[in-house]
Amino acid sequence: MSEHRRKPPQPQGGGRAAARRAAQQPSGRRAAPPRRSTTEPPSAPYGQDSPPGSPAEPTPQGDDRTYTSRAEARRAAQQRGSGRRRVDGGAGGAAGGRGGRRGGGGGGGARGSGHGGDPGKRRFIDYPRGGKDGWRRWAPSWKLATGVSLGVIGLMMVAGGIGYALVGIPDPDKGATAQNNVYLWDDGSQMAATGGEINRQNISFEQIPLHMQNAVISAENKTFWEDEGIDPMGIGRALVNMAKGGQTQGGSTITQQYVKNNRLRDQSQTLSRKFKELFISMKIDNEVDKQDIMAGYLNTSYYGRGAYGIQAAARTYYDKDAKDLDASQSAVLTALLKGPTYYDPAGAIDIDPAATREKNLKRATKRWKWILGEMVKDDHLDSADRDKYLQKGYPMPESVKKAANLSGQVGYLVDLAKASFLSKNGGKPTADELAQGGYEIRTTFNQDKVNKLAKTVKDVYDENIDPKKRPDTDTFVQFGGASVEPATGKIVAIYGGEDATKHFINNANETGAQVGSTFKPFVLASAMTDGVRDPELSENQSLEERKIVDPDKSVYSGKNKLKIKRYDGSIWRNEEGKEWLQVNDRDKSYEDLNLRESMVVSANSPFVQLGMDIGIPQVRDSAVKAGLLETSLDKSNVPSFSIGISTPSAIRMAGAYGTFAANGQQRDPYSVQEVKKESVTIYKHKDEPTGAFPANVAHTVTDVLRDVVDEEEGTGRNARLPGRQVAGKTGTTDGNKSAWFVGYTPQLSTAIDMFRLDSDEKNKERSFEMMYGTGGKKKVHGSSFPSEIWKRYMTKALKGEPKLTFPKPEPIGEAVWGGGAESPAPTPQPEPTESESEKPVESPSPSKTPKPSPSPSPSASESCDPWGLDCGEPGGSEGGDPGGSGNGGSGDGDSSGGPGPSTSPSPSGSGGPGSKGGGWLGGPDG
Repeated sequence: MSEHRRKPPQPQGGGRAAARRAAQQPSGRRAAPPRRSTTEPPSAPYGQDSPPGSPAEPTPQGDDRTYTSRAEARRAAQQRGSGRRRVDGGAGGAAGGRGGRRGGGGGGGARGSGHGGDPGKRRFIDYPRGGKDGWRRWAPSWKLATGVSLGVIGLMMVAGGIGYALVGIPDPDKGATAQNNVYLWDDGSQMAATGGEINRQNISFEQIPLHMQNAVISAENKTFWEDEGIDPMGIGRALVNMAKGGQTQGGSTITQQYVKNNRLRDQSQTLSRKFKELFISMKIDNEVDKQDIMAGYLNTSYYGRGAYGIQAAARTYYDKDAKDLDASQSAVLTALLKGPTYYDPAGAIDIDPAATREKNLKRATKRWKWILGEMVKDDHLDSADRDKYLQKGYPMPESVKKAANLSGQVGYLVDLAKASFLSKNGGKPTADELAQGGYEIRTTFNQDKVNKLAKTVKDVYDENIDPKKRPDTDTFVQFGGASVEPATGKIVAIYGGEDATKHFINNANETGAQVGSTFKPFVLASAMTDGVRDPELSENQSLEERKIVDPDKSVYSGKNKLKIKRYDGSIWRNEEGKEWLQVNDRDKSYEDLNLRESMVVSANSPFVQLGMDIGIPQVRDSAVKAGLLETSLDKSNVPSFSIGISTPSAIRMAGAYGTFAANGQQRDPYSVQEVKKESVTIYKHKDEPTGAFPANVAHTVTDVLRDVVDEEEGTGRNARLPGRQVAGKTGTTDGNKSAWFVGYTPQLSTAIDMFRLDSDEKNKERSFEMMYGTGGKKKVHGSSFPSEIWKRYMTKALKGEPKLTFPKPEPIGEAVWGGGAESPAPTPQPEPTESESEKPVESPSPSKTPKPSPSPSPSASESCDPWGLDCGEPGGSEGGDPGGSGNGGSGDGDSSGGPGPSTSPSPSGSGGPGSKGGGWLGGPDG
């Protein structure tokens, strides 16, 4: 284009249009820079100074930079809106060296300033450190180090607070609180600890001696009463040691040990468990009293020899209660807390061969001395007392004893005491609560008498019973026995069987064996208390209508196979209409006998008829009043009830005979004197006698039973104790399936029974077996092995005891003739004259010596050794075993006869159908 047609260049920034454009720029947006002059070199940078008067003057906004277009202006405005400031273009160019076409300066601006080198925003954490070189760039500043430390501490505090809040206090571990029930002999010494392998018995804080508390504090945790349940330094040592792979340090407080023993089932040595223990300890310390923590710790700690808790330890090592420990003994037990394997002077080579007696004693002695010294330093012990203990030397604990177990008689004793306690304390505790343990049960059992009774039975058994030699007659032979104090009712000894771990039924408390003629004294007592009925009146008669019996003047028929009658003289018949013929032992018949004579020779006929005259319900009631359990008495009203078809236990028989010795005052036999729970008495036996019989009735029964022992004809003559008055009675049941002797002196009543019964309860076919030939005897009577055991035992049990006498009875009752006995005809008296005074004529009293009526002489095979223990005990007959229901027979002796021997497999001997030989002959024999 030609030069003359080209418009001349317009000045930049001039003119009204430019002014308007400048004024219309929005806030924060720069005006477009003026176009570069055509004469300006292309290389000239933006911001280069122009000559004065040039169009590139600073704009009103204060930006001396010019823009070539609106786009540039917008970009500049956006950069300012983002908060980035630019230095003067010229300065930026000067400082930054050569700039780009659009950039005012090169690298001279601050780091991260972008165009023009603007300074960047300050970092929150200056690390690695800016403006530093080398190692200084990586070394944190003191501000950074302090901040980080405070932050970590703050986070730990927050985490600890959260952990403290989230971790609850676990319930006490049942395994840690489960305790033994401790059973004591009558003198307070330990008999047994039941409940498993652990021997534990908790006691209250008040029962823990101050010496023991101080010893533990001095040795384990000096700041116990002041700290918050933890020891930070100790915990730190433990953590460091665990981190190194070593054993845990012993820095735990008593509170932490209590938590570990009683609250944590997890016993692993891990950091998580340690922190859990820490939090729980802190919480326990805030919420549980310090005294309770101390008691909990000492009650749950292990002291060795199976003893858990201070009470068990005191008993195990020093055979005393914890409250009786002195400071020296407390220091010994405290030393055990460091590890009984290595601090028990008895040694523990079965655990660690290095734990010998010598080494353990040396370690224990050193630790004992140190603890005493620490107690002195802590003002818990006077130095003078410490020196006194040191002078006496290390208080050597008792030798290791075998753990009390339930073998021998102990198991029977424990079971008996447990059952007695549960039945006599109003249902508290329950059986489940008792099983949790923690009870101290003081029994009535005398260790010496228990041992003597057990040894006596064993001696008699070994001397006479030989299952290998006589397998058909000597197998399954068992004994039972019990000894009771008449004045108190205390059961001082029992014999439950060979071994409680082998024979599981307590023969002293239950057998199912009939008692035979040992029941007759209760019939006699009823005759003197209730009296016999008037045959002319109705069946139910008042006491005023009855006649009290004098045992010396009242006469009954001693005839063998006596036909038993009802009280009114009519023949007694069973439900099948059959009569009852009562037999005596060996079919022996006697002339009429008074009741004393009948008891001495144990004739059956008189007492069977006497029971019918009194009334079986009244006889049963008298037996219950004496102390027999009604549940053990036969429920039938058959004639043989009066001669012992019931099955009381040896304990109850000894107790009931004791009622006669105690002047008619009955006391239930008991085996528990006192029970404590955590040192608090929750049960104590109360002496609550009841008047079973008038004193004179009891005295008269005793006087009659003395003749059973003293008279030459007496079946109990083998039980005589030289220099002592003895009253007793033999008993042998029909079929010779059990034999008894029950006797007493004024201070002790003892019952012994013998029978044959398979002890295997799984044998459903088992039943009482006959004892013909047992022990080499043709027939076992109560006067043989049972009375021999009674005599030997009582001789030893009463050694050193005073030789007391029984009260003499006063005359009682009236003369009664029964069972067909003929009363003497009145002697004719002449008419009185005026010169003769009227004098009463005494009726002749019956002779005291029984006179057997003629009877067939026994064959040679039935002859009796005059020196044998089984002679002279008349009684029933082999036929007519009444079984459990007692109706020993009536009828003609064939298979249709009355109920006979029991065929039940149960040892209780419940009645069964009749059998041959059981018809005319009835009842247990003497």
